[in-house]
Amino acid sequence: MTSRVLVDIREEVTCPICLEILTEPLSTDCGHSFCQACITENSEKSGVGQEEENSCPVCHSGYHPRDLRPNRHLANIAERLREVVLAPITQPQVALCAHHGEKLQLFCKEDGKLICWLCERSQEHRGHHTFLMEEVAQEYQEMFLESLQKLRKDEEEAERLTAVIREKRTSWKNQVEPERHRIQKEFDRLRSVLDREEQRELRKLEEEERKGLSIIEKAEGEMIRQSQSLRELISDLEYRCQGSTVDLLQDVNELTQRSEFWTLKKFQALPTKLRSAFRAPDLKKMLQVFRELTDVQSYWGEWKPWPLS
Repeated sequence: MTSRVLVDIREEVTCPICLEILTEPLSTDCGHSFCQACITENSEKSGVGQEEENSCPVCHSGYHPRDLRPNRHLANIAERLREVVLAPITQPQVALCAHHGEKLQLFCKEDGKLICWLCERSQEHRGHHTFLMEEVAQEYQEMFLESLQKLRKDEEEAERLTAVIREKRTSWKNQVEPERHRIQKEFDRLRSVLDREEQRELRKLEEEERKGLSIIEKAEGEMIRQSQSLRELISDLEYRCQGSTVDLLQDVNELTQRSEFWTLKKFQALPTKLRSAFRAPDLKKMLQVFRELTDVQSYWGEWKPWPLS
């Protein structure tokens, strides 16, 4: 809460008589509020009884002491403000070395870690390039901000590509359904003759649908996975950039590598059209052939050879 807001609220809940935060506030008909003890004492000093009219200490409007009413809303605000004003000011926590208990003031370039002066003199960091952490903080801050800018663009691109994939899914299914209905309609006309052929065509279409959807779903799953990883990386970088210098530089190498080597992998070409559309057989011709075949079978069924003499 800003100091300006605190000042404004303080003015609203300050007793005009004692100039302190209101305690058990009572309000008059004119709208002014006072501590219960202050307004009671004011009435007693003026020698006015409960049935007699007294004047408001602020605007001098008349009021009867018996008409004073508790103001619970102001009482709640005053209590909250009192908690804020009296709350202890927390001091920033000093980061200490886990090995030596000394203050972390140095940054080891090779290890990408904050160290203390005793760590710098240890065998582990001998020969390493060390700097005051304030000296390298700006460098990593700028590096992470640049990475954030790139990653946010990748995030936008990932969202766009995910939307494209979902549109392709809908388009693909919209192509499959009319084709299914058309196949069924054609075969319904010769169900008894073409049942097995219809089922074969439907299975072929469903297999093509399955393969197409499999490609699309795999691309969508991969894009969702990349988006999740991207959001986690962005969150880590934002946390580092918005936090303290210690948060920014602690174990910085791993995060630097993740951000520098991040690359959004785009999906390969997605299916947009069926490989082959179903062609309905010429039913009229098939019926004609069927009739002719039936006539031939009927003829030969009725024909009997002449007996040999």
